[in-house]
Amino acid sequence: MTIDAIDRNIIRLLRLDGRLSNSALAAAVGLSPSACLRRVRILEESGVIRGYTAILAGPERHGVTAIVRITLERQTEEYLNRFETAVRRHPEIQECYLMTGDADYILRAVAPSAAAYEAIHKDILSRLPGVERIHSSIAMRSVLRPEPKAQPRDAAG
Repeated sequence: MTIDAIDRNIIRLLRLDGRLSNSALAAAVGLSPSACLRRVRILEESGVIRGYTAILAGPERHGVTAIVRITLERQTEEYLNRFETAVRRHPEIQECYLMTGDADYILRAVAPSAAAYEAIHKDILSRLPGVERIHSSIAMRSVLRPEPKAQPRDAAG
């Protein structure tokens, strides 16, 4: 799929506000609502847009955010698949990235307190399949994070 300037603009606007109505999105990118909706659906069906999500408040509001580097015992396809399948079962792990460099994965985990994160470390992270080493860093505060506009969708959608 080829992504043009209009598609990039649609993606940029939806990243800023995933609840932006189709009519507002169409007006912002200079398309008719039907043409805009068609482009958004193509972006979704092709996997460029994989979904929409709610962004929760930073650590100042919900407790502790931990950035966790995981090293696996082995980097075989079987080990990677088992680890990734297990990670998806835990909502405390909000993001997970396969990496190059000295860590195999970087995760972002959230917990209401340091004690709660300790339990996540002990009961979840250390029991994930194939984990050899865990290195956690606790975020003190968010410095730069996209802050979407919170506004309800209009009925015209």
